[in-house]
Amino acid sequence: MIDLTLNPETLEKNAAYCREKGITLPTFEMMRHPEKVPEKIRERLKNTGLWDLDSANLYRITWKNAATEKGGLYGDVNHFLLPPELTGCRATIIMLAGRWFPTGAHKVGATYGCLVPRLVTGQFDPQQTKAVWPSTGNYCRGGAYISALLASNAIAILPEEMSQERFDWLSEIAGEVIATPGCESNVKEIFDKCWELRGSGQDLQIFNQFDEMGNPMWHYSVTGSAVETLLERYLTAGKRYAGYVSSSGSGGTLGAGYYLKRRFPRSQVVAAEALQCPTLLYNGFGGHRIEGIGDKHIPWVHNCKDTDFAVAVDDEAPMRLIRLFNEKVGRQALIEEGVDSALVEQLDLLGISGVGNMLAAIKYAKYNELTEDDYVVSIATDSMQLYGSRLGELEQERGVYSPADAQRDIELLHSVAIDHTKELSYYDRKAIHNLKYYTWIEQQGRDIDELNAQWYDNDNYWYPMFDQVDEIDELIRAFNDRVGLL
Repeated sequence: MIDLTLNPETLEKNAAYCREKGITLPTFEMMRHPEKVPEKIRERLKNTGLWDLDSANLYRITWKNAATEKGGLYGDVNHFLLPPELTGCRATIIMLAGRWFPTGAHKVGATYGCLVPRLVTGQFDPQQTKAVWPSTGNYCRGGAYISALLASNAIAILPEEMSQERFDWLSEIAGEVIATPGCESNVKEIFDKCWELRGSGQDLQIFNQFDEMGNPMWHYSVTGSAVETLLERYLTAGKRYAGYVSSSGSGGTLGAGYYLKRRFPRSQVVAAEALQCPTLLYNGFGGHRIEGIGDKHIPWVHNCKDTDFAVAVDDEAPMRLIRLFNEKVGRQALIEEGVDSALVEQLDLLGISGVGNMLAAIKYAKYNELTEDDYVVSIATDSMQLYGSRLGELEQERGVYSPADAQRDIELLHSVAIDHTKELSYYDRKAIHNLKYYTWIEQQGRDIDELNAQWYDNDNYWYPMFDQVDEIDELIRAFNDRVGLL
């Protein structure tokens, strides 16, 4: 369970500080249903840019933001459909689009889910304590942004090989940016830096996305609800929802899949990873280029027992497909292949990990022989807005993108097969769960009894924790009442 013990002295201090800074907090209910956002906040948002350092943007932590850079309010769940003409599989893939969150990625929601319970209980003091955000990319960006909106100092930690766009933006937002050795797969180096900071004598709290339960809880409540809203629309007579596909990464985004399994008991949860670092599939290791889905360990927050498939994607495929989807020559080739031009114009909503998720969804659909009556749901965590430099690097490395390149990449997309796709048995899942021991018990000092409870008391461990959202909302409302600005 998430600790919701109150520290009354710090809580009152936090409320006074937020009153002074003009800060109020959205509830999870508002993030699911932004039509419930107070009118005075909506008026502020009409003149606020999506990425502005304005605390009103806390109320844009929702999948339902208007698709505009400034002044937008709320509308439909941001998503797009990938039909067979594009993917080469018979099922339709629903992709949620993270592009229209502040910071351009949905991870800003997960960081809010981790920090806000401590803020409204008085366990975190934004005036004195630094928030440390260790990440393989977007999570530390989201954490630094949330800290800035709350007028709190942040330390962002991410691997040195992440895209230059991330570092450029963080240098302006975070109080301190630390680049650790390696790429997306080098998670232990991030953990090692956290231990170093713990011993530095600084007043800080570490919000580790890999073991903070606020991460999957936010996705369970907010992302899961957004998907359910879409399924209510698309599941007309004879249509079926098959499964939810998400990169394993920190394990947080998989939380929406657990929500959907409760609502649709026959649905499945699919965890994707890079073939170059196949931890779930083969207990493997290595480096890869699918930014933001760090591997070589099993996150503490991953509910392995409720995971049905593991699928690995060769990282060369997303690197080729981001060129197909974004270069003018590639887009023209897709239109000539029969892909709707309006959809082609939206393909920049898929960042590198979004393309990876799409490929995993195709493999899952083909493995299960899904048909035109089936829907698969996946996530475009971010968009090409964060990867423009990668396109330039690929052109330098491989030359100008040509019509022949486009045809080869369309063939690559349509020939995606079911290799490296595993339907997990009971003991396959247990084997994945058991890998947590080496990272979390031996290295990070977590409790062995809690590790066993995650597996042997699965329902009583995970779901009461996810259901704490209502209690946290009550604490947020009480906090806003103390602040007195709404």
